[in-house]
This record gives sequence, structure tokens and C-alpha cells, in this order.
Amino acid sequence: MRIDSSLLTNMGDDTFDTLIDGKLRLYQSRMGYRFSIDALLLAHFVTVKRRERVGDLGAGNGTIALLLSHLHPSASIIGLEVQPAMAERAKRSVALNGLEKRVAIVAGDLCAIGSLFAPASFDAAVSNPPFRKPSSGRISPHQEKQIARHEIKGALQDFLTAAVYLLRPKGRLALIYSAERAVELLTALRGAGLEPKRLRWVHSFAGAGAVLVLVEAVKGGRSGVEVAPPLVIYRAAKEYSSEVVAIVAGIAKPSGSVA
Repeated sequence: MRIDSSLLTNMGDDTFDTLIDGKLRLYQSRMGYRFSIDALLLAHFVTVKRRERVGDLGAGNGTIALLLSHLHPSASIIGLEVQPAMAERAKRSVALNGLEKRVAIVAGDLCAIGSLFAPASFDAAVSNPPFRKPSSGRISPHQEKQIARHEIKGALQDFLTAAVYLLRPKGRLALIYSAERAVELLTALRGAGLEPKRLRWVHSFAGAGAVLVLVEAVKGGRSGVEVAPPLVIYRAAKEYSSEVVAIVAGIAKPSGSVA
């Protein structure tokens, strides 16, 4: 891909980074929030069917939206981000990759979702919501990191309420969340009318306890959940497992893909 040199000027405090072995390019703040492996795991977990409209709630720098556009070329992706600087960075990354026809970024607050989108206008949604309570753990001095990691601009229930509003009947929501808050997540999903249908525990190492959980729920779905084999991130210190290596390289088939 030939890059317009104008897109690489006046980067300020931003860095220029890549995904999928350089197939995707994105801007990130040098000192602010930067994507983690969570984004790649979620993008590969969610079920996306042909020509569906998918929402990314809390799009950040646009990492998941870009990944979904690569993994599902016929889908249209709309990312919603509350932090204006991050939304603007995501828009620049969309332009950098020439994806304006398939990916859009909206700057706005999901707590005011009714003023941003029509109800039941999405087939699927994804979210990597903050899962630390406002006063828990170490609080980063950088506001971008604070909002991305802690429930400052939106708690779990706010994300679920927005998803229920956006999704058509039988639409799907996929999330990645803290394993220690899994009961809270599953209870909140069912309470919102989003029935958990697929679940996968994520472990740092084989034999270690789960640190994250991937869940896909269906709006108005019937009870009954499929529990996939555990996903192990590392096989040794700083050495990814073969599955994660394939995900990072973009050669792994999305686990929830549907023809």
C-alpha cells in the first residue's frame, strides 16, 4: 500500500504502528492508551456474517475496527469513541488504510446512544469495555488510559444498554472482560436480555488461572452456552503460543466466522 505522505506529517505525540504483519497501519498516542492483545483476541472471536453492519463500542484508536475490516471484507464497521482525540486518531488511521468506504468512526458518548444511531440498526457489536472500578487498582496519570481502563465514562451496564438499543433482534454482542468479574458480566448480560451463547476463557499460561473471558451473547437468544477450549496466550515468557502467533500474523481463521 502506498502511503500519502501528508498523512505522516504533523504527527505530534503520536506514533505510527502496524498490525497483521504490516497489512494495517494505525496511529497511537506515544504516552496515552495503546492497544493490547485483548483487541486482537476479540476481533478474532466475534461472529460476523457477510455484509453485516458491526458496531465497535469504545473504539479507542480504531484497532478493532481496522482488524474487523481486514478479517471481514464485506462487512461495514462503525466505531464509537467518547474521547475526541482518540476518535480523531482512529479516523486518521481509517484514512491511512484507505478504508473510508467500509469503516466509519463516530465521536460520541454511548450513554447518549439514542441521539447517535437508530434503534436495531446493527447486526453485531463488539466491545472491550473498561473493567476496573473507578477507585480500584493503580490509576494512570494519563487521562486516555484512565478512561480506557476504569469505569469513568461508562460502566458495564452502560455498554450493555447501548448494545441492546443498537442490535436488531437476534443480533450479537461480543466482549472481552476480566475473568474475576465473569459472574457479574454473565449476570448483567442475561439481565439486559443478551443471552450468553459462546464463552472462552483466556489464560496467560497453560495451567494458570484465567485472566480474561471472551463472551458472545445474542439479543433475545435462548439459554444454552458453548464453552470453547481455553485460549493460552504464552507458551513461555514473552513467547506467544502458536494460536496467538497466528492471530497476530493475521493467518488464523476467526473463531466465530460464518460464510
